[in-house]
Parts: sequence; C-alpha cells; structure tokens
Amino acid sequence: MAVRPFYIMDIRNIAIIAHVDHGKTTLTDALLRQTGAITEGVSMDSDVLEQERGITIYSKNAAIEYKGTKINIVDTPGHSDFGSEVERVLRSIDSVLLVVDAQEGPMPQTRFVLKKSLELGLKPIVIINKIDKPTADPARCEEEVLELFLELGATDEQADFKVVYTIGREGIAKRNLEDESKDLTPLLDAILELVPLASTPEHASLPLRLQSFNLAYDNFLGRMAIARIYDGTVHTGESIFIKNADGDTRTGKLSKVFTFLGLDRVEVNEAHAGDIVLVAGLADIDIGETISQNKDAQPLPAIAIDEPTITLSFLVNNSPFAGREGKFVTTRQIREYLERELEVNVGLRVDFSSADGFTVSGRGELHISILLENMRRAGYELQISQPQVITREENGKKTEPFEEVIIDTPAKFQGAVIERLGKRAFVLTDLRDNGITVRLTLEGPTRGILGYRTQFVIDTKGEGILSSRVIGFKPYAGEIKKRQVGSMISMTAGKALGFALWNLQDRGMLYISPATDVYVGQVIGNTSKGEEMSVNPTKGKQLTNMRASGTDEAITIIQPFLLTIERGIEIMAQDEYLEITPKSVRLRKQFLNEAERSKVRRS
Repeated sequence: MAVRPFYIMDIRNIAIIAHVDHGKTTLTDALLRQTGAITEGVSMDSDVLEQERGITIYSKNAAIEYKGTKINIVDTPGHSDFGSEVERVLRSIDSVLLVVDAQEGPMPQTRFVLKKSLELGLKPIVIINKIDKPTADPARCEEEVLELFLELGATDEQADFKVVYTIGREGIAKRNLEDESKDLTPLLDAILELVPLASTPEHASLPLRLQSFNLAYDNFLGRMAIARIYDGTVHTGESIFIKNADGDTRTGKLSKVFTFLGLDRVEVNEAHAGDIVLVAGLADIDIGETISQNKDAQPLPAIAIDEPTITLSFLVNNSPFAGREGKFVTTRQIREYLERELEVNVGLRVDFSSADGFTVSGRGELHISILLENMRRAGYELQISQPQVITREENGKKTEPFEEVIIDTPAKFQGAVIERLGKRAFVLTDLRDNGITVRLTLEGPTRGILGYRTQFVIDTKGEGILSSRVIGFKPYAGEIKKRQVGSMISMTAGKALGFALWNLQDRGMLYISPATDVYVGQVIGNTSKGEEMSVNPTKGKQLTNMRASGTDEAITIIQPFLLTIERGIEIMAQDEYLEITPKSVRLRKQFLNEAERSKVRRS
C-alpha cells in the first residue's frame, strides 16, 4: 500500500485516556470508522482476552486522516494494573482526550492518568461520554472534573479546558449539549483546533532523534520499538546510535521502518519529525532509550515506569495430575515464555536465579492473572504461590504499597463494606451520597485489598462497583487477618460423588462439582468455621437391597464456586499452590500428605 508522507504541519498526536469502562475504546473505534480507517465489526481491542473481558489491556497505535491531517491515536488501558502502559504513552503525544462517564464522573484511574498528563504539561480535552444514560448529569460531571483539575495542581491554562460531549456507541459528538449532531465531526474539528502541531520546521531540520515508548515483537523481525520522532528524518537501512539514561552509547542499524494507517502498520522508506513509527533491527532496544544519527546527541529525558507491587513464585507443576493437560511443562519451557514476555511487558519483573522456580513481580492481581491466562491458553502448565506485597525499607522504617479505593454501592450495603475494609486496615476518607448510591473513598495497604473483590460482590449482592489505584509506599500497617475460612482438603483420590458433596456442602463452600477427579491434598472447598478439615469427597452411599419410605432423600447440590485464576489468587492460603493447566484450575496444599503438613506446622 502506498502511503503519502506526512510532514510537520500535517500531524497531530493524541492519546485517549480514561477510567476502565468509560468508553474510550468505543469512541476510538467510532473515530476510525467515521474516517474510513476500519470497517464495521473491527475494534482496537483485537486481543481475545480484551474482547472477552471488555477491557483494554495493551496500549495500541492507530492513525486516521482528516482534512489532510494525519492524527496518530494511542488507545491506553483503563485499569490501574496496566498503568505502566499509560505513563510511557503520555511522553510521546502532544495532548490527551480525557474521557469521563457522564453518570459516574471522575474515578480512581481518571485521577491517575490526569495527574500524569498535567505533570507533563499537557492540556487535556475533556470528553464527557455516555450523555445518553438515563441518570447522566453532564453539568455535575464537568464540575467534578474541574475540581479534580484544581486538586491535582493544574495551571490556569490547563484548568481552562474545552469540553466535548459524546455518545461513543452511536458515534455522536457535540461542542454544546443543545447542538444537533449526527457524527463525530465536532470532535475531529476540536482536535485540529486544540492539539498542538507535532513538530516545527526547526525540529525537522535537526539531526535525527527519536525515543522508544513501547515495544512490539514479531516472529520474523524480532524485538521492535514504537517511537516518537522528535527531530529530523528516519530512513530504512540507516546506521544509528542508541543512548540510554546512564549516557552509555551503542550502535545499531534500522532494518525496517513502519508507520501507522488505521490499525495497520505500513512499511515506508522514511518518516519525519512529529510522526510515530515502528522500527525494526534493534534487538536490544529498551523503553525510553534515544535513537540518534549523532553520537554526541543529547539523550531525551528518561521515561520512568512505576515499580511492581506484588510478587509470587512460578513453579513447575508437581501435583499427581501433572502433565495430563499441558503441552509445555518444564522449567526450561516456562523460562523461555517469561523471557519472551519480558521483551514487551515492561511492568513485569522476573528473577531467574532460583533453582526451584521463578520469582515474578507485577503491578497487581489482574496484571499477573492476564499473564497466567495467556500462558495456559498457549498450552503451558504450572503452579503458583500466594501473591505477597513488595515491602521496602525507607529511613529505617518498613513501608508497603497503599491503595485508594473508590466504591459506589447502594446505601444499605455501606456498613458491611466499611466494616469489612476496616478490618483490613482501610480508613474512610470521604463519603458522598447522591440519593441513589453512596460513593466511599478509602485508603489502606495493598495487602488489605488482595482477596477482597469476591467478598465485595457478595457483600453488595453484585450491585457495587469497586475501583482502586496505587498511591505510593507508606509505613507498614501491621498484621491484617483477612482469611475467615479454612480449607476443605481431600484425603482420598478418585472421582468426587454427588452424595459425598451433598453432605459436605453444609460445612462451607465447594470448589468442585460431582464427577470431578480429585487427588490427596487437593483443596475442594472452604469451611465456614475457619478450621482446616480433611474430607472424603469420593464416599458413596451405602446401598442395601431393602427400601424404606423416608430413607431415599433427594440430593440437591448447590452450584459450586468454580475456580478461575483470579478467584484462586484471591482465596488461596499461604501454604497452598494454585495449579494452572490449559483445561483446569485447582487449589492444593503445598504438602499433599497430612503427616507432612502436621510436621511443618510443628516446626
């Protein structure tokens, strides 16, 4: 496909940022469709997991052409676990579209991404989306956004933001609520009017300098860098210098240069200052490194990435069912997968030094569970330990990550939520009642929120919404007793029978259904009294050749709490492993034998 080169005056670079589920990807898709970049049914969220969960996991690049101008668009994740994706993107663009739900208003991730934008001196365009909701209140939402701008220390110029009202699902935008509109033209015109030029003639005449802000991987081309060109022109086959934050310099050669058109990457011979490109040929390129023509060129400011907050062990599966379902089960195969993941997943840290397994650190439960879900779908089998928060020593004191939690819930459930989180060392900092729901703002240690989300759904009967963001490291909050239940452990191997589970379900919550294969030491449920209990889930009913009225009771099995990776990570105890295979997720004790467990408890 032939692509006409875009020059300085033709390019605008924007990122779309928002809290999860506020509609940024839907709005981006509508922009792409209106400008003919994609057809109906195609979406930015092309990853299978993204489509299943309805969230953006990976930041993606796209480009549209409107009135002779190329608009590079970067769609960013909305969940705080993928915040490292957002931080890098904001360094590469010139303005942001801050999308806010007209009903919910600013949420935790809204605060996070807006704070990053303001610190970089960007002037956001505020998009109040979903104005067609029955309970939408655009005026209140706009007021809350202004309050948030001022609270985060926005300059007078930044606080004087422009607002566009949209219905992303229908592809409609308005500069004023009373305007008539049939498409997104008002938003596109606002981008051309308000977003600064991507570069100037002076920058175009300087020697080449570009900075990588994201990574990609291709089976044929290897590791590739997605980069913003700040100065000069980049050419295919060009010999370049790579500078890192420490000032070290090495050489390389660009084998291919791609630019973006719609959702596609298109190979070009050259690209100019202001554009966003994908370059291949630099096998060791990293985030934030500067690529230049001149060995003595000044490196661009480094891109900082927030550190991981939780850590856990990835181990080879050694359960009695090991190797039944997985295609890749060895230490070497797991290592190779994690090494490939590190090529592009910059929020991840892996320590390969342990002989028993790998210590993996990530940004949160969702970040780790997405990694594990991708591994199991690729045919990998492994087991993991319980996640632990990463602590630090600062000025001789132990610190740990803290989170701000915002909860929207019907008023009748607020007492249960506050009490439950209070026991997990969370403190209520704000409470707002809009007459329909109550918004609670709490702060507490990340340890306290681990394993709470499932309980939150139960406490609010599925009507509550919980969002959180990491706010930094604070003094250690002391011991937190979170686990109120014990484990129900199988003492036999075989096939679970309905009669046995019928008798056991009164003791707590089951994780398995009848006819499920179990092994000794597998955790098949929990006990409501909080004590561990060894049970026989394979026990059948004693049969006789006599029948009597009243002895043949109907067996009614309550729907079990079937384990997923996220549920397993939440409920597992410290002495348990979560076994993950392409077809199954099982919970088990680290020591399968009861005698071994007793010996460890005594030691």
